[in-house]
Amino acid sequence: MDVQGFFKDYIRDYKGLDIYKEDRGGRAFNQWNYEDGCLLLGCKKMYEVTGDRFYRDYVVRFMEPYVREDGGIESYVMGEYNLDFVNAGKLFYFMYDETGEDRYRKAAGMLMEQLSHQPRLKTGNFWHKLIYPFQVWLDGLYMAQPFYMEYENRFNGRKNYYDIADQFRSVRKYLYDEKTGLYHHAYDEYKERDWADKETGLSPNFWLRSIGWYLMALVDCYELASEELYDVKRELGDLYREAVAGMLKWQDPESKLFYQLPVLAEVPGNYLETSGSLMVAYSILKACRLELLLADKYQKTGEEILEAILKRHVTDHDGRLHLGHTCEVAGLGPRHERNGSVEYYLSEPVVEDDPKAQGVLMMTYGEYLLSGHGEP
Repeated sequence: MDVQGFFKDYIRDYKGLDIYKEDRGGRAFNQWNYEDGCLLLGCKKMYEVTGDRFYRDYVVRFMEPYVREDGGIESYVMGEYNLDFVNAGKLFYFMYDETGEDRYRKAAGMLMEQLSHQPRLKTGNFWHKLIYPFQVWLDGLYMAQPFYMEYENRFNGRKNYYDIADQFRSVRKYLYDEKTGLYHHAYDEYKERDWADKETGLSPNFWLRSIGWYLMALVDCYELASEELYDVKRELGDLYREAVAGMLKWQDPESKLFYQLPVLAEVPGNYLETSGSLMVAYSILKACRLELLLADKYQKTGEEILEAILKRHVTDHDGRLHLGHTCEVAGLGPRHERNGSVEYYLSEPVVEDDPKAQGVLMMTYGEYLLSGHGEP
């Protein structure tokens, strides 16, 4: 399979999500969102690994219309205190390095301003969004913490490393399940939401992609963490090793993939889901490269997940390749909808050509190439 050809065809066709109605300079661009960020982070990875400027130029063209000279971000609303808005901001560091334009440093500072005022639970964790008060979701750890740590490295003298570590630590305390080795999707501090257990505040199920977000957050922050504050780096590594060991207990032995609801493989309607499986593979391959995991023990596992996705779920049905079996979206609330039940998680649309899955596929493939492989 020409994997990079598949990536480039997808990128050329991708128009983004929710076209923003106000054109700037004659160009329409998308609402600021985390899903475009996932795809662009995949492009960034492929450029760093291959040196192919096709990927670099795509990121620059896509990002350039969003950022004004004063660092303002088109269609971004700070007052929503939405951690999802931070994810695509990870590209601001890349844009600053590639172009030297100070507006991208200022834009990163604007997102950091949001995090500086982000409402928090009593545990110290950021609220997921203003519309999800007093709640921490695993998704938000990936959206915000790697951005936060890179900002600390570049612009703030690593002064808030312990805040980052504390947020991961409290997630381990409140969302981890000793019996399964997995993390619940979310926690409601006041135990008031329809989905929240009235004693623990936890959502009732383990959702694959949320655990995937968490694994990627840990391994990305581990890579960014300075050896000068080794206690933080060591703690992130310990949390990652425990979390990935728990996840691997639920790997389907035949397909090498993971179910949408990992502990409920036998439930009718449950299915092997691609985006979350890729997140597990990405984290493993990266952890092996960073020597956080023993490559002799884990490298093959990460490779098998990637190879299974490419073999089973990248298909040609109209003269083009498509990545399928991706849960389009899943969440909790904010009011009485999305109750976190088994039926809810299995009712969300299963789609193909999703930018989240495609971006993580590119990131995973980049790690695969870094391990010395050619085309699988």
